[in-house]
Amino acid sequence: MNRRHVLGALGLSALGVASFGGLALSSPRGQTGELLRSRARLPEPHTVPLPVPLVARPVRTDGTTDFYEITQREADVELLPGLRTRIFGYDGIFPGPTIVSRGGRTTVVTHHNELPVPVAVHLHGGHTPAGSDGYPTDLILPTAGWPEHTHAMDGGARMPLAGGAGMPMDGGTVTVGRRDYTYPMRQRAATLWYHDHRMDFTGPQVYRGLAGFHLVTDDEEAALPLPGDDRDIPLMITDRAFAADGSFLYPSRDWMLRTVGGVTDPYMEGVLGDVILVNGAPWPVLEVAAARYRLRLLNASNARRYQLRLAPARTPFVQIGSDGGLLDHPVEQTAIMLAPGERADVVVDFAAFPPGSAVTVDNALGAGSTARVMQFRVTGRASDDSHVPASLSHVEPLRRSQAMRTRDWRFRRAPTGEHPGWLINDRAFDPARMDADVTLGDVEIWRFTSDLHHPVHTHLNSFQVLSRRGGGPGPHDLGWKDTVDVVPSENVEVLVRFTDYVGRYLLHCHNLEHEDMAMMAAFQTR
Repeated sequence: MNRRHVLGALGLSALGVASFGGLALSSPRGQTGELLRSRARLPEPHTVPLPVPLVARPVRTDGTTDFYEITQREADVELLPGLRTRIFGYDGIFPGPTIVSRGGRTTVVTHHNELPVPVAVHLHGGHTPAGSDGYPTDLILPTAGWPEHTHAMDGGARMPLAGGAGMPMDGGTVTVGRRDYTYPMRQRAATLWYHDHRMDFTGPQVYRGLAGFHLVTDDEEAALPLPGDDRDIPLMITDRAFAADGSFLYPSRDWMLRTVGGVTDPYMEGVLGDVILVNGAPWPVLEVAAARYRLRLLNASNARRYQLRLAPARTPFVQIGSDGGLLDHPVEQTAIMLAPGERADVVVDFAAFPPGSAVTVDNALGAGSTARVMQFRVTGRASDDSHVPASLSHVEPLRRSQAMRTRDWRFRRAPTGEHPGWLINDRAFDPARMDADVTLGDVEIWRFTSDLHHPVHTHLNSFQVLSRRGGGPGPHDLGWKDTVDVVPSENVEVLVRFTDYVGRYLLHCHNLEHEDMAMMAAFQTR
């Protein structure tokens, strides 16, 4: 089955390749995307308190496993003061509840779908069996069923779902109402997150709120004297735009998310909002003691990239972790670059500031309202027995000489027939086609090349960045990564070794509009 042989069904026939390329020229600096402007009355920055996502409690445990239940449902919540926003929420909240797992101890999360649309759940950064990875056609249909018993494809074409449950044509599994996701947690402590991964509709469904943290701890991390408890704070950074009534603005071709995936023509490069939310609050403020804090930074935006800086100027972040967990040693960073999907764990020492000080997180890639992110206000002195040790963890180095083969993955826009599209190796995503066969345990070099900004994400295992443009890794390529920011006209080499689980997995651009418009590839592990 070739699910994307006609991208023209998305209404792209009015755009030639040259005009499609021209869209990039109007993107804000450092971005690949188009700006949506809010119509709602927005609050003054740094007036809304920062919420911290609720931590989920297991519904039961046994000697090896913790079991959780999450219900995906619509809810009306207050994101902008005085207005209500209809969201898709895990347990009806945004961000969803934070799940905390222990490395080596299995976590089972049962997701119930009370939304009006199908969903798939991907644990981003999870070392996960294929059946629980959230392949985009492994769907949970709504509790009441999916009336047409089909999954929407480009242009309104439908993929049969075998009567609403069972096996769709590409071999994916479909359930009605609920699905168990099993995570063995055979991985290091790390800041992970979970989000929707439904084929063709990931962008709007994450934009409406389907995202949450999943933190993994282990004995190694627990033994370190890092800040903890209420001084260990996850920060989910997103951008959104709002209509006058407080509802989300998003340029879906089908607002009901039933028949046609993708966005309207001007936003094919990516959707950028003009309101920065942190944990669902606009430009929030958090009161902190004059002590060290661990901040788990996550870029969960659809397309926006951030260059985060602390003001007053020259205040450093001490980076202790990346996508795949702790670094081998801490690194001072004057700025943190985050493309969509990337994470960075940092420590900030607020004892360097007198009580009453305001410390602001700014975005150097933003302008106007998007140049501000959030603020910390130092309230007073406090006891603090935490510190950042000179050695954090052992990161096994992979080496070029270990590589059994090199694979090239080219991310670019290109015509498909008469129409442009987002392609990998000149092919649009087909969920039934495997673009690589990978032997478990082999080290491989994967070389990513790009035309525009493409944050490249691999499922199943993290990787190590080997080179950029033939030189060494960049300053933000530290440790184990599962998402790498490939900038325009760049090539990046990574070393990857897939382990433990056979099955089919994904490689894709984490600009969610690019992903929904075919920029994914599937690979098979054996």
